[in-house]
Amino acid sequence: MIYLDSAATSLWHPKEAEERMMQALRGCGNAGRGAHDATLDAGRVVFETRMRLAELFHAESPERIAFTCNDTEALNTAIFGLLEAGDHVITTVCEHNSVLRPLYAMEKQGLELTIVPADASGRIDDKQMEAAVRENTKAIVVTHASNLTGNITDLARVHAIAERDSLLLIVDAAQTAGILPIDVQKSGIDVLCFSGHKGLLGPQGTGGIYVRPGLFVRPLKMGGSGIRSYEKEQPKAMPEHLEAGTLNVHGIAGLCGALEYLEKTGIDTVYQREMERMRFFLEEIRGIPGLVLYGTDDLQQRVPTAALNIGSCDSGRVSDWLYEEYGIAVRSGAHCAPLMHEALGTREQGAVRFSFSHVLQEDEVRTAAQALRQFAEEEMQI
Repeated sequence: MIYLDSAATSLWHPKEAEERMMQALRGCGNAGRGAHDATLDAGRVVFETRMRLAELFHAESPERIAFTCNDTEALNTAIFGLLEAGDHVITTVCEHNSVLRPLYAMEKQGLELTIVPADASGRIDDKQMEAAVRENTKAIVVTHASNLTGNITDLARVHAIAERDSLLLIVDAAQTAGILPIDVQKSGIDVLCFSGHKGLLGPQGTGGIYVRPGLFVRPLKMGGSGIRSYEKEQPKAMPEHLEAGTLNVHGIAGLCGALEYLEKTGIDTVYQREMERMRFFLEEIRGIPGLVLYGTDDLQQRVPTAALNIGSCDSGRVSDWLYEEYGIAVRSGAHCAPLMHEALGTREQGAVRFSFSHVLQEDEVRTAAQALRQFAEEEMQI
């Protein structure tokens, strides 16, 4: 199989992740639930992973990182924990349903919502975002990069808007954590939500949320925390405030190993290799009959994701053919980004998404490009 679906989940994991996960499976108990070796070992794994994430994102301290089961849970925690009826929130058409659906649910409860449109290439109009600010605007919720087009959001510009009007900046880093440099302090990010199983190369079931000091987020879940058991409310101290219940220590251990690998390899090196693969792919598919490529032409402003269509062919038919004929795994359909498809005019057709890993070989990318060309040429003859 030629795997070109890394934007959905990383199929490749470094040996460090596998080794740390196996060690945890054999020896880790429940973190924070006792003083014996098994629980202490689990606590050490959890803290080490917090440390690595805090360093990666330049957080003030490890305690500002709370673990979740994925980016969706992190975003739900932020949206339901910070916003309320009467607040006005600004978001964009680029967002994933993990942002849109919680906001729609709160809109029914009295939240006011403005969704900033995009142009034909999927780029957000900063001036419209700035013009959308109202007296009761509380937050801007924005993706760092589109999971469909790969377009990178200009966070510096968004931060300038948020800072000018004292708004909260909530960032979805599902497609950028482990891929692009993120400095939450320099970027003025109040809340950063991320998954562990994509660019961070960890196992599924891992993710997290960064919350800046001084910002209180109502917990999405309440229950056991290992501390202050006699209090009726969830402990206020981070990270336990947002970590009710048993943590996925085994998955967190795998994430820790993946972070170790990224630190040794360098995310800049990983990103460069991934972009080289995408650039090569884009060169190889140039001139394919009926090819429509989405997203900005400026590859400096994209993550290694390419969405496309062949004429009017249903995207699902293209992806099925690629897998059945060549074992090429891509994603088709709506990609949980309905407003982005409406902006691109692909609501019914969907799009075929190719997303690139740094371990892909050039000959694999060439095969994928040649297969796509073959499909298009055969389709055009029908």
